[in-house]
Amino acid sequence: MIKKRRREKSNIKTYALSQHICMSAHKARRVIDQIRGRSYEEILSILELMPYRACNPILKLVYSAAANASHNMGFSKENLVISKTEVNKGTTVKKSKPQARGRSYLIKRPTCHITIVVKDISLSEYEYEEYIIGLKKTGWISKNKYPNITCNGDVWDKK
Repeated sequence: MIKKRRREKSNIKTYALSQHICMSAHKARRVIDQIRGRSYEEILSILELMPYRACNPILKLVYSAAANASHNMGFSKENLVISKTEVNKGTTVKKSKPQARGRSYLIKRPTCHITIVVKDISLSEYEYEEYIIGLKKTGWISKNKYPNITCNGDVWDKK
């Protein structure tokens, strides 16, 4: 039986988190849905050209996630792809505005929390090679079992 080695998520992916941004989660999700699953260079060009107010804090967060990936893990920024994005509702800031006749009017300012997870796509090739090496060590792929079949990267050849 093959035992799969579990890796820590922090070894493969890095993230950046921004909390208490003064805008509604719905308005931030409108921008986040456009950049999910795209590469780093694509995201920068999209966010600079979009006319929404949510683009500026999201752009800063993408810069921060890329800086975390390059500094902490040593990833190159050309290979980065956004793997997961989340926008959660934060606390609502409540203010009161004075009105006529001694009354007050309640003003609600919604906030949101944005999380951007970045992964390096060049690691998938490395993980695949490590998986093949693990199969060879356990004996699932050997010359004795299948003498006519060889593995060259992704291609299985019959001789």
